[in-house]
Amino acid sequence: MPSVAHLDSDLVVVGAGIVGLAAARELLLRRPGLRVTVLEREPAVGLHQTGTNSGVAHAGIYYAPGSLKARLCVDGIRRMYAYCEERGIAHERCGKVIVALREDELPGLAELERRGHANAVPGLRRIGPEELRELEPHATGIAALHSPGTGIVDFGGVARALADDIRERGGEVRCDTEVTGLAHGGGAGVVSGGDAPGAAGARGSAVVTVTTAVGELRARRALVCAGFWTDRLAEGAGAPADPRLVPFRGAYLRLKPEARPLVRGLIYPVPDPRVPFLGVHLTKRVDGEILLGPTAFLGARGLHRTLAWPGTWRMMARLWRVGAHEIDLRLNRRAFVAACARYVPELTKDDVLDGPSGVRAMALGRDGALVDDFVVHDAEGATFVRNAPSPAATSSLAIARLIADRVEPSLT
Repeated sequence: MPSVAHLDSDLVVVGAGIVGLAAARELLLRRPGLRVTVLEREPAVGLHQTGTNSGVAHAGIYYAPGSLKARLCVDGIRRMYAYCEERGIAHERCGKVIVALREDELPGLAELERRGHANAVPGLRRIGPEELRELEPHATGIAALHSPGTGIVDFGGVARALADDIRERGGEVRCDTEVTGLAHGGGAGVVSGGDAPGAAGARGSAVVTVTTAVGELRARRALVCAGFWTDRLAEGAGAPADPRLVPFRGAYLRLKPEARPLVRGLIYPVPDPRVPFLGVHLTKRVDGEILLGPTAFLGARGLHRTLAWPGTWRMMARLWRVGAHEIDLRLNRRAFVAACARYVPELTKDDVLDGPSGVRAMALGRDGALVDDFVVHDAEGATFVRNAPSPAATSSLAIARLIADRVEPSLT
């Protein structure tokens, strides 16, 4: 084993999305002089989920009280707004309404209200149709929750600022550098959900060799935040195969400029409790665009690997009606617009244009259940962020602290 003097880095971070960058920055803040190298396969940082998400900064309404999602989201949005203000990154606390259209949606709305108050979401309150119209003059509904602290953020700009912070503190961000494998000592430990930071598995003195398309690097530890590629690297390093990351493709429409006054902020439905998606919604962005969507259906990326996973078929058997509806929305623009017009009745298909699309990684268990919380696995010499679903971008600065608590002991 090479001595510390012959290591290329103390820490190699695989993946320059917002979570990997935030974690690298956090460790450099804690340990000035730490040798940190971030590797990214794309030509720039934040090009995948970080740069193609809706741009919404979530306040913490949806998540089970006590879950990592809840704790990290409430802490994360506060940190995210402060960071954007400090760095001059575009953001706006535009507010959000979650709208019930029918009586049978009121229990779901009440549960969200209960969760939001349990999670200490600031300013959250129940409103009626009249107040809804005051906030969103073109919206309709029988009741709603108003979250004034929910907002929008240029998360791509956040990623670029984090990369600048890393470089200013002596770290390195290498783009166009694809990681193809990790080699280190055997043995794996697992931590997921609410496990305590710094638990067993994060410590160790193994040297990890990171193989890339242009050579190898040796480090005390690797931190892998590589989206869809994380589970392949994790399995190769001896971490469990379960869960498997599967791609869900989301497609948006956008409003024509003359139709943008139909939406002031963020208009969301009461979500379907069967799936960890929030449903088709109307979303203001920091550039002034208004997005409608997204749809959510299995993506084609790595399809053979997805279909080879037993959990995929179990999920499809359970949620085939949901999947059929999402496919109909994707293929039928009239149906897509009609789903949005339930909340903004003046909206017509003549008001919309094609919008962006993106792919979201979701962790799927062998049992067919979509994993709805953050999951982190450890193998000797490496830590793997196996699931970082929404609100990962909102929560990224808080997630970074949790990850740093786990990784830092191995860097002493």
